[in-house]
Amino acid sequence: MSELSITKKRENEKLTIFAEGRVDTSTSDLLAKEAKADLDDITDLEINVENLKYISSSGLRVLMSLNKIMTGKGGKLTVVKPTKMVAEVFDVTGFSNVLNIVK
Repeated sequence: MSELSITKKRENEKLTIFAEGRVDTSTSDLLAKEAKADLDDITDLEINVENLKYISSSGLRVLMSLNKIMTGKGGKLTVVKPTKMVAEVFDVTGFSNVLNIVK
């Protein structure tokens, strides 16, 4: 079974989510649920993936969904500090051109 650890830090209208472990079919719902639970008055959502070992297509779908929610309400989603492996997934899938990714 895959594991994902999520920690959140809030500062005014900014929410930072620290994802550690793996985002795959068995954990992507957890990431979506944890992120969406606190978005009501958030305009700046940051997902820190510096300790993420793996992301699957289901994890990518969660990021796209969060990006759509944030842009739909005039906010922004930023994915920060991807590991080499996660950055490669973003590059190969074209997500580097769609999401705001800060290395």
